[in-house]
Amino acid sequence: MAEVSAKDAMKLRQMTGAGVMDCKKALAESDGDMDKAVEYLREKGLAKAAKKADRIAAEGIVLAFTDEAKKASVAIEVNSETDFVSKNEDFRSFVKLAGQAVIDNDPADVEALLACVVDGRTVNEHLQDRQLKIRENLKVRRFVRYEGDVATYVHAGGTIGVMVKFATDVADKE
Repeated sequence: MAEVSAKDAMKLRQMTGAGVMDCKKALAESDGDMDKAVEYLREKGLAKAAKKADRIAAEGIVLAFTDEAKKASVAIEVNSETDFVSKNEDFRSFVKLAGQAVIDNDPADVEALLACVVDGRTVNEHLQDRQLKIRENLKVRRFVRYEGDVATYVHAGGTIGVMVKFATDVADKE
C-alpha cells in the first residue's frame, strides 16, 4: 500500500465528493493511482447505493421546460429520500440533464431514458454518480414529452409541475 498525502486525499475528495477517510483508503488500495482510486470509490459507493435502493424516495422535484430549438417540452419528476436534496445543485443539474435527454431522445419510458447516452455516459451512470455524491437513493419517477405549442409551469419550489399542450387552428386569432 502506498503512503497517501493529505493533499492527494483532498484532491480526490474534490473530484468525487467522497469522505476524506474513504479517499485515503481508496488511494492506499490503488497505490496512489487517482483513476483507480476513483473506480474503487465508485464500486464501493455502488454497493452502498444498492443497500439504499429499497429506501423510499418520495421527495424531490418536478422540472418542466421547453427547448425552443427542438420545439419540444418536458415535465420530469426525480425523487430523493429527503426534501433537502431538491435544493442540492448536483441533484438539480442531474434533473436538467435527464430532462434534456428526454427532449433529445424521446424515450418510451424511464428504463429507456436511463439507457440514453449523454456526454458519453448513460443517464443511469450520471444518476449513480449523483447517488454516490449525495448519498441518498434517487429515482427518476416519471416524465412526459410533447412537441408543438406547449406551456409549462412549476409551482411550490418544484413540488408540482404542469404542462399544457395546445391543439387549435385559431391560436393566432383574437
